[in-house]
Amino acid sequence: MENFKKRTFSSFKEFINELKFIFKNRDRITKLEEGEIIEVEFRQRLMMAVTEVNGCRYCSYYHSRLALKAGISNQELNSLLMGDLNDCPESEVLALVYAQHWTEKKGQPDQKMKDKVKAEYGEQKFEIINLAVRMINFGNLSGNSFDYFLYKLSFGLLGQSKSDNN
Repeated sequence: MENFKKRTFSSFKEFINELKFIFKNRDRITKLEEGEIIEVEFRQRLMMAVTEVNGCRYCSYYHSRLALKAGISNQELNSLLMGDLNDCPESEVLALVYAQHWTEKKGQPDQKMKDKVKAEYGEQKFEIINLAVRMINFGNLSGNSFDYFLYKLSFGLLGQSKSDNN
């Protein structure tokens, strides 16, 4: 049986803690989703940067559609889906690199990187970037954890049918 390679929640406790964070911040998340805090295009780029690292097929599909609707070009979207930020606005690249780094480090980015992003965007925008990144990371890990369940279920059923034939 081939190993499942996507990032998932490491424990049920991690899932619950992240779910609590989402509920606690739902008012800020609503404002973020409505484009009141940062531009919709910027938010979608952050979503795609995190989703590319985590590999969630559900979020990739959904946020690709939202990114196109927000005005992100097909070329830029395809680049984002490959982890390439060359087609993104220069003013957002540091935040997108940070989003990728945050995700790769499982929410524990290097202090130097955090300081650099704070210096570039200011404390308030840094907090919003973190909110967007953490929000999509929750969605990605939820989708991937569901896929892991399907993966385990399918191998269990496949293994069952093989043993039934013997």
